[in-house]
Amino acid sequence: MEELIIGGHSISPGKTVQIEMPVVRLYTDTDISMPVHVIRSKIDGPTIFISAAVHGDELNGIEIIRRLIKQKSLRILKGTVIFVPMVNVYGVLNQSRYMPDRRDLNRCFPGSTKGSLAGIVANKFLSEIVKNCEYGIDLHTGAIHRSNLPQIRANLKDQETRELAEVFGVPVLLNSNLRDGSLRESAVQSGTKILLYEAGQALRFDELSIRAGIRGIQNVLAHLGIIKKKKRGDSRKLKVSPFIANTSSWSRANASGIVNNLKNLGDKVQKGDLLAKIGSPFGEIFDSIHASKSGIIIGKQNIPLVQEGDAMFHIAYFSEEDEEIIENIEIMQDDLLPDEKSDS
Repeated sequence: MEELIIGGHSISPGKTVQIEMPVVRLYTDTDISMPVHVIRSKIDGPTIFISAAVHGDELNGIEIIRRLIKQKSLRILKGTVIFVPMVNVYGVLNQSRYMPDRRDLNRCFPGSTKGSLAGIVANKFLSEIVKNCEYGIDLHTGAIHRSNLPQIRANLKDQETRELAEVFGVPVLLNSNLRDGSLRESAVQSGTKILLYEAGQALRFDELSIRAGIRGIQNVLAHLGIIKKKKRGDSRKLKVSPFIANTSSWSRANASGIVNNLKNLGDKVQKGDLLAKIGSPFGEIFDSIHASKSGIIIGKQNIPLVQEGDAMFHIAYFSEEDEEIIENIEIMQDDLLPDEKSDS
């Protein structure tokens, strides 16, 4: 097996190591490090990174990685798994999406060793972690006051990436173009196949999203032969077949005011359906939001206050039968939260 060096540490085959990878020093003379947990098998195989909190207020991914690391049953048969629970440590400390320089880290890749603070962190993560990996899964949530239905975003035109996305096992796959400056763009350019998992909302733990993320990562690791595949002996566990959305769009507020939402995350909507009403503090209705096309709501704003132009409902459009997608969303919910109790 090839030597693996991260943050100046050499990690031998068969070792499990926790590393505090130095990033930069603050003006308070405080060193900030990126936590990294590496598990290597003695047997050669794929190397994959699992990362969270590229946006510092997106916390679900931190909990997903924490639970995976704690699992006694997570035995690596071959290859290497690199867990990075907090990429943007600054953002987590400040409960903020952004870096201290107000830059979005996910628009600063590949970065450089002598650029902005965000660029330095991006370059460090790319050079130390991503370029060591053939595969990666980056964990995200919706922005502040917005929730996302568990979904995978990826370049589904690439056959192997699409296969990994389908294996992950959430109902919705969104074919997503690469954005300039994103981790996903730089990972692809370095030859790393990457999935972006979106689920839940910022600054909150969402149990369904966390469990779906854990299971999805386990599915991918098993597919790559890194861990043992689980036996499907329980007939109650129904397989979730994903559906691909090639397009999606946000329905936006056409007035400012107080919102009465009429549709929820995961709902099927028809073109022209009433999604929400916007009114004044005195009860006067200013305007209504209607679906511009038929599809499934995969993201929505939660706060009942809007300004004109705010994005309110993210609707994905499918060529497949919508009823089957709704059924698979219900299967996922019943499977992962059968009694709405946390037993993980």
